[in-house]
Amino acid sequence: MANKTLSELYEAVCSEHEIKINPYILETLQKTTETGKISLNLRGNDRSRHGQRISDEDMFSLSKCLQNNPSVTGLDLRYNNVSNEGAGHLADLIEAGNCALRSLNLMFNDVQKTGAEDLAGSLKCNSSLLSLRLSGNKIGNRAAEHLARMLQINETLQELQLSDCDLVTHAPTIHRLLQPLFPLILFIPLSVFLIVLVSLQATSGVLAFITVLRNNTVLRCLDISRPLLFSQQEEWTVSFSEMLLVNGSLVELHLGKVGLTDTGMERLAEGLKQNRSLRYLDLRCNRVARDGALHLSEVLKQNPTLEIIDLSSNRIEDEGCVYLSEAITWPGCSLKELSVCRNSITSEGLLSLAQALKTNTTLTHLYIWGNHLKEPLCQAFRELISSGRLQPEHTDVSAYEVDGHVFLAEVNQSLRKQLFCADGTDALCSSFLSASSRTQRCSFKTPK
Repeated sequence: MANKTLSELYEAVCSEHEIKINPYILETLQKTTETGKISLNLRGNDRSRHGQRISDEDMFSLSKCLQNNPSVTGLDLRYNNVSNEGAGHLADLIEAGNCALRSLNLMFNDVQKTGAEDLAGSLKCNSSLLSLRLSGNKIGNRAAEHLARMLQINETLQELQLSDCDLVTHAPTIHRLLQPLFPLILFIPLSVFLIVLVSLQATSGVLAFITVLRNNTVLRCLDISRPLLFSQQEEWTVSFSEMLLVNGSLVELHLGKVGLTDTGMERLAEGLKQNRSLRYLDLRCNRVARDGALHLSEVLKQNPTLEIIDLSSNRIEDEGCVYLSEAITWPGCSLKELSVCRNSITSEGLLSLAQALKTNTTLTHLYIWGNHLKEPLCQAFRELISSGRLQPEHTDVSAYEVDGHVFLAEVNQSLRKQLFCADGTDALCSSFLSASSRTQRCSFKTPK
């Protein structure tokens, strides 16, 4: 079987184990030429393919035919029906000493606690995988702890994405967990009560990663967006800030939808000011307002490495935008890309940002759609684009004129979603920019 192609190996494995051939997998393998390093694209949401989505049974046959294969270094299995059983088959493949996989994407499947724990166990003895993406799988807090402990042993994994995985930022107290049982507590035998007490012990999955990252020197990208919030006090931000003070490896950090407020931003800022490795900070879809933007502006004045910030869908308003504009003009500010989309900013704040671009020479990407775009601001951005200070492909607006009045239309371009690449590089990742544009006019009245 050594001279067989991947598609022939797949058919042989399916025949040997009496597994129905998945036409989607077979077609992909047939089109794959085994020259150099290759990545298999088996996404379940690919509209150009009409085959059935990949199941656990398919994962068994696929993992078998990938054993001892030095060519396949990437496996993209997003949006399929892979559950714990399929994750177990992948864990067996990863644990094999001859596994060549460098990236594994399992986003938005049905992997839960057991499957994630199997993957964590396999990575303890793996030295090839650089990227693991599990976002959208409800693995829960306990599995997150297993992945965190894996990072204490694994010395190669550089990217870990756990967005929307039901991690918690703060463990609920035993008092809160037992509160529903209080009316019955006198009638519960002591032995049963102790069993319940032990089973309800909870720790924070986010806190587990914070603890590990104090000493981990390998991980470069971490995404823990959209965890479960048990507290509005943001206690985790204190520990996170302390971790940022000592961590020297993280390059990219995603903290979207974590309920971050101005208070949490103030705590994070203390660590960010001293951190010298972070280049990409994702704070989208939080509750950062004017004061939070002030703390972030102080970070930009003191941190010479931070290059990309995503503040989309917050509420910094005009005052917050003015604070950021001032920081952008500060000597030594190295910010290159900024998104302030949907932040309730009017002309005052955005004009200060446009004015800052005339002084600043490093900021090259700016995204502003979703704010209040009045005509003076439209004219300012038309000037920035026409003068070449802001390249048309580096912003999400385009100017046009009707009856002597200038408007801005939305262009289907946005801040890059990630910096890190699964091949171990981070500088030239795709910006996920689309060449097409949508002409959606701004909603303001034409001046009379």
